[in-house]
Amino acid sequence: MTTLPILNKDFVKEVWTKTEMDEKSREVMVTQIQLDEYKKCRMDDEELVSRRMKRLLNITRRLPVPNEEHYLHISDQEEEEDDDDVKIIDGVFEEAVDEFPELSANQESEVNRALKCMNASKVLVEGFRLQITSKDISTLAGLNWLNDEVINFYMSLIVERSQLDTSLPPVYAFNTFFYPKVAADGHKSVRRWTKNVDLFGHGLILVPVHLGVHWCLAVIDFYKKELQYYDSMGGDNRKCLDVLLTYLVDEMNDKKQEKFDTSGWVKILLKDIPQQMNGSDCGMFACKFAEYVTRRAKFTFNQSHMPYFRRRMIYEILTKKLM
Repeated sequence: MTTLPILNKDFVKEVWTKTEMDEKSREVMVTQIQLDEYKKCRMDDEELVSRRMKRLLNITRRLPVPNEEHYLHISDQEEEEDDDDVKIIDGVFEEAVDEFPELSANQESEVNRALKCMNASKVLVEGFRLQITSKDISTLAGLNWLNDEVINFYMSLIVERSQLDTSLPPVYAFNTFFYPKVAADGHKSVRRWTKNVDLFGHGLILVPVHLGVHWCLAVIDFYKKELQYYDSMGGDNRKCLDVLLTYLVDEMNDKKQEKFDTSGWVKILLKDIPQQMNGSDCGMFACKFAEYVTRRAKFTFNQSHMPYFRRRMIYEILTKKLM
């Protein structure tokens, strides 16, 4: 924010002592100067915000239609490459299409009933060995931050969709507690988490990434041999991709007693993807990145769609089915 040095006490004192006029006239003059300077600074700030908004709302381009059948195709054009094994890639974008069906009156009523529930501990829905309470649902209201329960339930809905629709790639999703654990303590700390899961039998692996006050998404794509990182604030979390590749090596050795072939695998930080314009929708963006990627869809959403997606996600969670 632009500062206003002309409003400080030293300036006022200097004007006061150097002008030969009565006290009332001096007060009027100083006030007018301050107002003029304030207006100028405000215009400068608005122009800066406008430039930032235009940059973040660059939604005239979208990721391309996949060339392969079962995975999201990324443009081979690289913006830059800072080291040998991490690529920073700009998606090739197209204009958004309308794929946001309105909620019916009955659906809206169901959402409103859930949001008006005064008993915070009341369980509204159960599934995937998870319980969603009224308090959990309330995190989808307004500009609240999504909590772990909501994100884990939504990721489970994505996994279930891939099981029911055989035209989609098989998906597995780690819960939100996986990445902080494996990043801090390595494979040994999470080796039992996949005791009954053949991780390598899936096409896409979703990894919600919680960075304290910010949600992102990592995707392990076995079809493309890619480790992809999606951040709605444009962050470059190379450590995450390194951690996940090391995890795959250790997981293969532990579960199959085989060496995981890392040759051909690429770490990708995706850029020019939809970006959030507030400090509260990162969880929503992470969920929508996951939902679009797992059905091989172009990103057609932006910040303006988040209020709609919040209500839609409430309905999807309550009915345990993605629209």
